[in-house]
Order: sequence, then C-alpha cells, then structure tokens
Amino acid sequence: MLERDITAAILRHLKTVPHCFAWKTHGGPYSTAGIPDIIACVGGRFVAFEVKTQSGKLTKLQEVTIQRINEAKGKAYKVQSVEEVKEIFKNLNV
Repeated sequence: MLERDITAAILRHLKTVPHCFAWKTHGGPYSTAGIPDIIACVGGRFVAFEVKTQSGKLTKLQEVTIQRINEAKGKAYKVQSVEEVKEIFKNLNV
C-alpha cells in the first residue's frame, strides 16, 4: 500500500470520529518543513500523524518535529495504518 493510500484511509476514518477536524498538510515553498502529514483537533486536543509505509522511516527533521509537538503537550505519532490510529484514539480516550 502506498503512503498516499494509507493517508486517504486515515482521513476517511477521521471524518467518522465525533468532534474531529482533520486535514492533510501539503508541502510547498510557504510551508514549514517536517510538519506531519495529517493534523487534527479531536475533542480539543492537538493530534498529528506522520504517515509511513511499513518500510518507511522518519527523517531526522520529522523526528525532531514530532518530539517538539509532544514537548508542547500536543500528541504526534508515526503511523502505518488506520488500525494504528484507532488504537491511539482508544488510548487517548477519544
């Protein structure tokens, strides 16, 4: 499965989650490098997902960005499937 297919599946799922507003970020000359693929506000919580395939690895910049989000009391994760997102939401009680 391609990263874009996993991302699309996660976004479809997020549309079914109550009190969730989520969007896909797009890189470009005016965007911040390293920002996770999906940003969401779920029940007032900031949650971000960096989507990777089973063989995909985070870049150093992505690792640092995820760490900085978590240090700022948001939640950021590397995910590889919708099931992983569902499990994260269970643990967040969302």
